[in-house]
Amino acid sequence: MLIQQSISRAWCLATFEMVRLFFTKRGLLALAAFATVWFVILRYPVNSAVSIVSSEDFRQMAMQMFGVLGLSELLTWKVPELAIYWLVALYSFPVFALFAASDQTCSDRTRGTLRFITLRSTRNEVVFGRFIGQLLIVTALITLTLLATVAMATYRESALFLPGLSKAALLFKELVLAVLPFIALMAFLNSFIRSSKLAIVMCVLFYGVGSALIAILSHYLPYSEYLFYIYPGFQLNDVIGQQSFSVSNYVTPLIQTVCYLAAASYVMKRSAL
Repeated sequence: MLIQQSISRAWCLATFEMVRLFFTKRGLLALAAFATVWFVILRYPVNSAVSIVSSEDFRQMAMQMFGVLGLSELLTWKVPELAIYWLVALYSFPVFALFAASDQTCSDRTRGTLRFITLRSTRNEVVFGRFIGQLLIVTALITLTLLATVAMATYRESALFLPGLSKAALLFKELVLAVLPFIALMAFLNSFIRSSKLAIVMCVLFYGVGSALIAILSHYLPYSEYLFYIYPGFQLNDVIGQQSFSVSNYVTPLIQTVCYLAAASYVMKRSAL
């Protein structure tokens, strides 16, 4: 019974995040900006995928260049629109997730409403509820962009509908796994930071300064390069080629997500609201 109540309260907090995005002026403006950016992406690079890939000169050049980068498999996809979409989405959605999830509890902490929320729910429920809410938002946007890409390919050639849906389902799984640790990282930063802008700044410093320090440290201490696994997205370069299945590419983001959420829960329990 207690577990059901806890899940119910966390779900209420998660659905409130959806309401805040889709039914407020600020959220609708953010959606409009997102839609505009992706309209440009779909209209130009993705829509031009067929003419680009069908060019024999481009294919020869791309096979040489992509072969070095491990991306030659993308040229064999039945739906070239999804190949171009994949190249853009795998790196853009994690960055978008950082900005979208940068205010999970910051504004509530600043306004003092977080104290009011914790009168009716536990701090764990707040952390996990807001995390799930942001995940639902990003997942919905990934779904919309994938469906738009499949629709574009189907409009060009109706026979691509089923292959496009099948490939889109696989890409959906990959993209959701990719954004999970980024949202969890922001949940951790939100557990002790009072400003969403400061959370973004801290994230930039974490990636920039932290990775530089680890790179320097790796010259002096063996195995210190494994510290790079604390960074969400560390496995993206291995995933983008889609050439082979690797368990670590799936396990790594899940472990990162669990660790950051556990850290966020720990800090939230011991921080002042």
